[in-house]
Amino acid sequence: MDRRRKIIGYLVALTAAAAQVVGGAGPASADDRGDPRNEGAVIFRGKGIDTCQAPSLNTLSAWQSSPYEAVGVYFGGRARACPNQHYLSRRWLTGAKGLGWRILPIYVGSQSPCASAVHKRGFSISDDEPWDQGIEEGEDAVRRAAAYGIGRHSPLYLDMEAYNYRDADCARVTLSFIRGWTRAVDHLGYIAGFYSSANAGVRHMDLARRDGRTSLPEVMWFARWRVTPSTAGEPNLGSGAWTPHRRIHQYAGNVTETYGGRRLTIDRNQIDAPVAIIR
Repeated sequence: MDRRRKIIGYLVALTAAAAQVVGGAGPASADDRGDPRNEGAVIFRGKGIDTCQAPSLNTLSAWQSSPYEAVGVYFGGRARACPNQHYLSRRWLTGAKGLGWRILPIYVGSQSPCASAVHKRGFSISDDEPWDQGIEEGEDAVRRAAAYGIGRHSPLYLDMEAYNYRDADCARVTLSFIRGWTRAVDHLGYIAGFYSSANAGVRHMDLARRDGRTSLPEVMWFARWRVTPSTAGEPNLGSGAWTPHRRIHQYAGNVTETYGGRRLTIDRNQIDAPVAIIR
């Protein structure tokens, strides 16, 4: 990391620490952030999809007959499975908005050193400076989002694939990166969200919340398949945490559906959370 990045990370950390000393309050915890609309967010409640490649606008038009009204798009991050997006652009986002679709922007940055998927370990978080790396990638996420016309007060969802949070050293590194990423995204006027397996990253975030850690993601997108779709009742999240309107449940994955003659392989999501503000 260059010196400028380190200084930015240091100043952000110093600001958070000072806030905790002056007035006794630091960044809000997952229990007391309140309604995201108070932060300028736009909330969507309903069903949505995510898919590796952003679908064409013709496909989104055909899928207006589906029960889905939101689509997750992988707009950045070095660990994306589909880094070469054929359709995703500022014009595409404006077109999707015009068709009535809500957008969930997903950033697949560096991954946990103890990621369960071997192919993700090639994108590991640095053991030496995970906070600084999180700050740097959070800034990158905001730059990329802004270039696409995704405005301030929009959520940016950090995709952290399943990892072994019981490995203490790995958990420490991973949490430091996530907190740095969250602080950078929040500091720049966006809403930091987080996607992971309910039994891995999401469980880790809730344990950190219970330990009183601040600078945790503001919205929780948890993957638990083959259960009834619901943003409430997730056993690995405290009942009052990440509420109201701060949860997405990915309840099925790698399923193929066809609407209007257009076929897609998707993950299915139940949403009660912020969506992108497209400028």
